[in-house]
Amino acid sequence: MAQQATPVRRARLGRALGQEPTAVSGVVLLLPGGDEVSSRRPSPVMATASVRALGRRLTRAGRDEGLATHVVHYRYRGWNGSEAHLARDAAWAADEVVRRYGDVPVCLAGLGMGGRAALRAGGHEAVTSVLALAPWLPEEDVAASPEPVKQLAGRRVLIVHGTHDARTDPELSFRLAARAKKANRDVCRFEVHADGHGLSQYRDEVLALSEDFVMGSLFGRAFSRPVQDALAAPPPLGLRMPLAAGFGKSLRR
Repeated sequence: MAQQATPVRRARLGRALGQEPTAVSGVVLLLPGGDEVSSRRPSPVMATASVRALGRRLTRAGRDEGLATHVVHYRYRGWNGSEAHLARDAAWAADEVVRRYGDVPVCLAGLGMGGRAALRAGGHEAVTSVLALAPWLPEEDVAASPEPVKQLAGRRVLIVHGTHDARTDPELSFRLAARAKKANRDVCRFEVHADGHGLSQYRDEVLALSEDFVMGSLFGRAFSRPVQDALAAPPPLGLRMPLAAGFGKSLRR
């Protein structure tokens, strides 16, 4: 009896959150977290849950602008070393956006290991902005090449990290942001004081900041003053910008 071939795993885009616009003019690809090493297939339910609040917020904010928001479902749960599976799936998803919607701007928005995937795949020609929330980054090793940043040139980049994150080191995201800022002035980073990996203590503020950045990057809305200041400030000021309590309640544009 012939042995059956192992089916090839493929990444896929989830259905558009909310009602997909008749005319799509911008896309957010949501990249859930993952593991450093794992060949298991991710749980679609768990993946969607980790980025659902952000997706709902952005979908509502961009409804009138023609925003489509999709969760990227990875082939594997793990990054898996040089395979960089999550980043490759993010790049595939950007290709799929071009195939479906044509020449529209794309924002990669990732959480944890998905944040690393967003940063790594940010060089895709369709990507105009990158949002990395509590990104997982590897420890710096003098024997290994540092995490690349040159691909981020020409993109707007926002990194958000809790200062008490015990799962992903906020100092590593600061160091990456500092290197990226040398190649690209449109990089900023906000610190969420005393918050952990899930950024749950200041959840509303983080969602408001994400909305402000994504709508400004994709559709040209005026950034709030804090985001403008963070983008304009030289290091380290614009890379250690504190996220103020109540951000988003009375934004002046």
